[in-house]
Amino acid sequence: MQYKLLVLDLDGTLTNSKKEISERTKATLLKVQQKGVKIVLASGRPTYGIVPLAEELELAKYGGYILSFNGGTIINWQTKEVIHQSALNTENLPVLHEIARDNKVDIISYENESIISENTENEYIQYEAFLNKMPIKKVDSFTEALKLPVPKCLMVGNPEILIRLEQEMKAQFSREMNIYRSEPFFLELNPLNIDKAQSLQLLLDYTGHTREEMLACGDGFNDLTMIEFAGFGVAMANAQDQVKQVSDFVTLSNDEDGVAHVVELFMN
Repeated sequence: MQYKLLVLDLDGTLTNSKKEISERTKATLLKVQQKGVKIVLASGRPTYGIVPLAEELELAKYGGYILSFNGGTIINWQTKEVIHQSALNTENLPVLHEIARDNKVDIISYENESIISENTENEYIQYEAFLNKMPIKKVDSFTEALKLPVPKCLMVGNPEILIRLEQEMKAQFSREMNIYRSEPFFLELNPLNIDKAQSLQLLLDYTGHTREEMLACGDGFNDLTMIEFAGFGVAMANAQDQVKQVSDFVTLSNDEDGVAHVVELFMN
């Protein structure tokens, strides 16, 4: 099979432990784009947090795509056309804030280049800021500070609390939103029917490609559906065990140029 779409998660997949694209991986991805392969950067990150990597890989030049907010927003990075955009129900935002406060975790969202939070000291919020190269904007009232529409919120805190909250909130909001942990300390709150697989289907409808022409690489819980959906699903060596179990192939880790390794094996 000649794969025409290469879908890449970012953290733990495309980037190494320093949150950088290695020289080998960058060279490999530029080369495969020169052969006509379209790269899709698919991440739970906000759009602003993906743009530097899209620019580094020259997606605008080669006609690549950004799937930000776990697929809630899909952008043709060459034309900057927004192909799809979803938002949370505004009526749920005060409820989510109250749940976070009552359970002693923090909740954040995004405004342009900033992370919106009532607590700038939370170590997990600081980690999210580091990942996305975004400043934290401290606000007195989370719900009042939000600018609509809101594509995603993120609860951050003690993993044991988030494990419990994930189950409780899935039961409460099963018809309202998608809820899952992308990291043990990150609980993602996304619009209903938005995950990477469903957004990739929307992208395929737009491009005219098929699932069989798609190779996808990931490592986290939010990559499960994507890896199952793609014609060829690849888990990183550092991936969660569940991700490895549903994959077609396990490549090297993100610190061993695992993405370059799989591209060299299956896309040359």
